[in-house]
Amino acid sequence: MRIQEGAPALVVLAAGMGSRYGGLKQMDAFGPNGETILDYSIYDAIKAGFGKVVFVIRKSFEVEFRTFFSNKFEDLIQISYVFQELEDVPQGVQIPEDRTKPWGTAHAVWVARDEIQSAFVVINADDFYGRDAYDTCIRFLNTQQDMAYGLVAYKLRQTMSKYGTVNRGVCSIDQENNLAGIEETLKIGFDQEGRIFNTSDEGVVTYFDPDTPVSMNLWIFHKDYFPFCEAAFISFMAKHGHEPKSEFFIPLLIENLISTDAKKVKILTCDESWFGVTYQKDKPFVMKRLRALISEGKYPIDLWNTKENTL
Repeated sequence: MRIQEGAPALVVLAAGMGSRYGGLKQMDAFGPNGETILDYSIYDAIKAGFGKVVFVIRKSFEVEFRTFFSNKFEDLIQISYVFQELEDVPQGVQIPEDRTKPWGTAHAVWVARDEIQSAFVVINADDFYGRDAYDTCIRFLNTQQDMAYGLVAYKLRQTMSKYGTVNRGVCSIDQENNLAGIEETLKIGFDQEGRIFNTSDEGVVTYFDPDTPVSMNLWIFHKDYFPFCEAAFISFMAKHGHEPKSEFFIPLLIENLISTDAKKVKILTCDESWFGVTYQKDKPFVMKRLRALISEGKYPIDLWNTKENTL
């Protein structure tokens, strides 16, 4: 397969340690031949026309990760690895002595700065976004004129777990279909009547429309992300770097860019349903969904078997 020069890159956030799941979800088998969710994401990205994938991982599991994914798709797409580590910060930023974890999703994307030469799309390694999501990103990049960013939003009801609460970026949208704001909302779950709600630390209960648009970290960015991010991260660290649990999330950066009119972020939708694994109990559901998609002919049974796949 010939890789198109200048094709968008896919940045995969795979540095998470899976504390709620109980292990590295990035390498857990869900498909009939041991395929991970990430395998299906890479397959869809290749089909859509992406030219490079950049894996953001941790040094602590580099060998395991590289070994697991080696010899699968190296001949189909360019691959590089970068490491989200606590010490990788802009020059002059002070790191607290008692800090042990890295700095969140916006920082995770920033560490890929030396590997990106084109527009790029960001995904989570453990989320299944669906084929049309990647096609939607490519169409957006092929037709836009103003270097706006993009966010593929999903309906909240399509992103819930039956086995516990979830954290979601709840989006507000203006009349021009731009992202007006995004609020990281924690511990969203179902009540006994099946309504979607969360309770704030102050005890305030909020109910959500099931069709509320939410971010699942499927972002479309241009190279100017990196200087924007670096400047905002330096400011963030000056204010919050001393806080033990502070994290520099992508929505924090986006809120800053929107409020200062530095960037517009277009809201995109697609015809796919998201699914993922937050808890171990989610795994049978995901496996069932993947089997159904295979039965429908959307994926080969053996994803990377060159005799079966349609790449």
